[in-house]
Amino acid sequence: MRPGRGAGTPVKTLFLDIGGVLLTDGWNRDSRRRAAQAFGLDWAEMEERHGLTVDPYEAGKLSLEEYLSRVVFHQPRPFTRGQFWRFMTGESQPLPEMTDLMRGLKARHGLKIAVVSNEARELNAYRIRKFKLEGFVDIFISSCFVRLRKPDMEIYRMALDIAQTPVRQIVYIENTAMFVQIAQGMGIRSILHTDPGLTRAQLAGLGLE
Repeated sequence: MRPGRGAGTPVKTLFLDIGGVLLTDGWNRDSRRRAAQAFGLDWAEMEERHGLTVDPYEAGKLSLEEYLSRVVFHQPRPFTRGQFWRFMTGESQPLPEMTDLMRGLKARHGLKIAVVSNEARELNAYRIRKFKLEGFVDIFISSCFVRLRKPDMEIYRMALDIAQTPVRQIVYIENTAMFVQIAQGMGIRSILHTDPGLTRAQLAGLGLE
């Protein structure tokens, strides 16, 4: 969080990442490495193909079927797409300390909560439904819906437009340092999330106890 920037201004809206903040990451490098090991895939080849495909996939321009065809099923495999998808979804786990904190803050302070996240459509939909994120999140500005991905500044501008909250009344919680720096450069008070206790303490310092 940028020190001394509007610390006395009441917070009305929270911008949150999903992966690493509300839930574990959905399909990150570690998950893909585990998938390669579990299914006997060439890790280097899979990672190269993922890198060439991830931008349109997370921007909602490729379906899950198309992504899998390019990254995994470009040659015959002794396993099915369904088996691979079940592995992918199994990588998502809740971070209950953070989801409970966000639910509590929303109820106590009447906050508006918006997700600003890079996620592919099918995985995003699964995670929202499975972990009941719609129960406390008001707005989902997911890359697959808006066809913009962080660190593109346009996704933050879009979030500001949609939230209709003055920038000085917003706090962004994110676990990627670069994304925090970009948001701060746009005047958005931001917390680099590394530990639930530290994030709770920083929010309390902004009046969100």
